[in-house]
Amino acid sequence: MKFTIPNVLSVLRMGLVPLFIIAVLDGKPLRALILFLVAGITDALDGFIARFANQASLLGAYLDPMADKLLLTSAYIVLSIPSLNHGVQIPVWITVLVIARDLMIVAMAVILALAAGIRKFPPSLLSKINTTVQVVTVMVVLVSSMMPNLEPIATTLLYLVAVLTLSSGLHYMFRMSRLERPS
Repeated sequence: MKFTIPNVLSVLRMGLVPLFIIAVLDGKPLRALILFLVAGITDALDGFIARFANQASLLGAYLDPMADKLLLTSAYIVLSIPSLNHGVQIPVWITVLVIARDLMIVAMAVILALAAGIRKFPPSLLSKINTTVQVVTVMVVLVSSMMPNLEPIATTLLYLVAVLTLSSGLHYMFRMSRLERPS
């Protein structure tokens, strides 16, 4: 197993998750935002280095999405806790939607791999847009605690996350239902 720079960056991103959660719980939205941004930079860097320095690896193919999901899931959970003063609160139902979609995709991918031998299932454009909007929404929610005038924008983004998450989940189900076994 080769431990490449992109893999180290993915592990670093996972290590930032507890620090991010602590910052939110401690009522330090600026610190949480900085940690979230640093994690985002590590995500961009690991992808760039993996592609352009030819350091893609099987381990990285698992670590990168795992680190992304860990960060986003943690952000949605902690930012939906009502007792925290962190600006706009993410409604619990949106957090449940985000997590349920991810769990459904993972479950379907495992089933496809075990039952049909399908190992590759790249994300769609809709899925990438959904993830981007989820990330931007977390950042705007964090900033809304320091700039309350952003609350209408954060609220609009949250509803957009709900629509995109549902659409993306349904799109994944449709795509997976049309896959065929590799020959």
